[in-house]
Amino acid sequence: MPELPEVETVRRYLQNHLPGKSIQKIEIFLPRLIKNATPQQFAAALENKKIKSVERRGKYLFLHMDGPQSLLIHLRMTGRLTYEEENSSVLPRFSRIIFQLTQGRMLYGDVRTLGCLWLIPSVGLTGVKGCDTLGPDGTSPNFTAAYLRQKLKNNTRTIKSFLLDQTNVAGLGNIYVDEALFAAQIIPLRRCNRIGNKTTVRLHDAIVRVLEEGIMYGGTTIRDFINGSGKEGKNQHNLCVYGREGRPCPVCGTEIVYIKVAGRGTHYCPQCQK
Repeated sequence: MPELPEVETVRRYLQNHLPGKSIQKIEIFLPRLIKNATPQQFAAALENKKIKSVERRGKYLFLHMDGPQSLLIHLRMTGRLTYEEENSSVLPRFSRIIFQLTQGRMLYGDVRTLGCLWLIPSVGLTGVKGCDTLGPDGTSPNFTAAYLRQKLKNNTRTIKSFLLDQTNVAGLGNIYVDEALFAAQIIPLRRCNRIGNKTTVRLHDAIVRVLEEGIMYGGTTIRDFINGSGKEGKNQHNLCVYGREGRPCPVCGTEIVYIKVAGRGTHYCPQCQK
């Protein structure tokens, strides 16, 4: 699933290319991806409207339009949003929605078709529960060590399940939680209220660092992720534990372990993480 670094990578590309362009026509090949409108309502709200900006919060992308309604997108497991400057007669495989623009086109593609698109008010709350209840963004100034400590101190959940909860920190998923916990030397099964002040600071710094590194390297491509221009990310070459079960830890050489925590596949080093 695209996480904060992947979605931010897409956002930056689209922000460089879309603002000022208008949506001329929308072709919808899979209507069920649109969650709160019919295809006709969706097209009527967005066609002939200008794109003002592309923003992100957590794993959500916002296309702010110059009309009363804008577009909210969550890529889920395999969604992808790309921009092509020149229209081609050949559509990329798994293309589900085409946004014809005044110059070029934006394509929403999805292998497993689990993504979601919503019409939302251009001003105010989105009306989408998972979006309006997000915690602070993992790279925002509001995500501080003090905030994290306050949230952890009376919480009895495992730290892995806590960090995956988007109401606590927005944008983290399996990859970056595993990598942050490794960098902070915390076993994923540790209870939140068993994490002290110094370790909380270490965890906060690790979360910010792995997210920023993920953005710097253009996201992590394990299977399906591509950026706004259709290229794969490179951060997968920097992963220390995620997807490396049975291989040696890059720090101590101990075999990386794979377990399930809160129903999610989890990778860690039993020697480095306590």
